[in-house]
Amino acid sequence: MELTEQIHRAPKVALHDHLDGGLRPSTVIDLAEQAGVGLASTDPDTLARWFFDQADSGSLAQYLTTFDVTVAVMQTEAALKRVATEFVLDQAADGVVYAEARWAPVQHIRGGLSLEDTVRAVRDGLAEGMAQARAQGQVIVARQLLSELRGFTPTTDVAELAIAYRDDSVAGMDCAGPELGFSSAAFAASYDMARRANLLITIHAGEVDGLESINEALHDCGAHRLGHGVRLIDDIDMTGPVPRLGHLAAYVATLRIPLELAPTSNLQTGVAEDLAHHPFDQLYRAGIRVTVNCDNRLMSDTSLTQEFSRLAQTFGYTMGDIRRFTLNAAKSAFLDWESKRGLIHDLILPGYE
Repeated sequence: MELTEQIHRAPKVALHDHLDGGLRPSTVIDLAEQAGVGLASTDPDTLARWFFDQADSGSLAQYLTTFDVTVAVMQTEAALKRVATEFVLDQAADGVVYAEARWAPVQHIRGGLSLEDTVRAVRDGLAEGMAQARAQGQVIVARQLLSELRGFTPTTDVAELAIAYRDDSVAGMDCAGPELGFSSAAFAASYDMARRANLLITIHAGEVDGLESINEALHDCGAHRLGHGVRLIDDIDMTGPVPRLGHLAAYVATLRIPLELAPTSNLQTGVAEDLAHHPFDQLYRAGIRVTVNCDNRLMSDTSLTQEFSRLAQTFGYTMGDIRRFTLNAAKSAFLDWESKRGLIHDLILPGYE
């Protein structure tokens, strides 16, 4: 069987996937018409190309402007529920058995919804997607991560929401948005509230900003996972016969803190000139717990199968490596121990036998 087909059929785990970055182009068109939002095109293929081209700028700040469109069409309960339902179905169609959808509730209250309304709408959409997938013979677990956004006024609203819905689809918290000039530590009170309630946290760091942003995410914010984190390579010396890890990289490696790497997205935001120069393989060989993710399937015109396949073609990975990356992600999922054990032993390992 061709490797890409093997990868597609194998069970996979999506830890870093933005709800507002994975809409179907046809859904953007439908929702834009309902909301009166202008688009570059009303042809799905042309619009998909527009999203990719706009995101493929070499700049994270420019990349993020594409979300102005998707967020604008996600301002009603019906829209949020539809997008969440399709998120699950599209993941299941790609062989994903566990997915975390991250998004920022504060961006979806322009039309009069409360923060609670938005969380419940996404919850209901995820549940509907799982039910529809199950009816089609596909097993998938999907949960949501609530994001703080750099540049917004710090409050503890998101932490309070996450705590309130922790047993009702919410897996934990995230922090997203432009890294340069916007500290994740601005939301330290929110993260502290979450940690004291024993909630898990992932923070975007070390994508376009350097080691200090990673250090801040870990020690000022208490992150349990790092969104992207590719700049950790700056603390690893790869010139000798074996990698030599600096203090920060050694800390990450020793505590098995996962990096949520998204190769295609990283190339679009200027992390590397091409996949062969992406630090993914160096981080893997240095003993860092690497995971593979899409980040934004619409903006990057990608899927988890495609991300794995491109890495395998570039670095010569086998299904054994794909299995390891998937287990890394499963072990790092924001799930209780028994659920995580079931995910690994019931859904993932049998798919690689």
